[in-house]
Amino acid sequence: QVQLVESGGGLVQAGGSLRLSCAASGRAFSFYDMGWFRQAPGKEREFVVVVWRSDSTYYADSVKGRFTISRDNTKNTVYLQMNSLKPEDTAVYYCAAKFASGTIHYNAKNYNYWGQGTQVTVSS
Repeated sequence: QVQLVESGGGLVQAGGSLRLSCAASGRAFSFYDMGWFRQAPGKEREFVVVVWRSDSTYYADSVKGRFTISRDNTKNTVYLQMNSLKPEDTAVYYCAAKFASGTIHYNAKNYNYWGQGTQVTVSS
């Protein structure tokens, strides 16, 4: 069982940076792959990045080179460093945990637990 709480969202100008945090509670944190998804109004929730329990990562093409995910198992926290932000990055960002290995990482339906989301707004 995992509970997730995101923080760090806010308003930033294009080209700026934000660092999101996802604090997890529960004793099984290290057994989960951790992903970030985002959802803009009227759009489907889309995959952003995943860090597997092995610490390997995979980024959506739209954020590759700009976003960096990391996990600190000693702190039960996952981070998303977002640089060179663009207006199209505006969305609610969700942290999610996936227990099952071998399932598709970019499919939101494969994730078992979700945070409440944190709003990121990028102005032009």
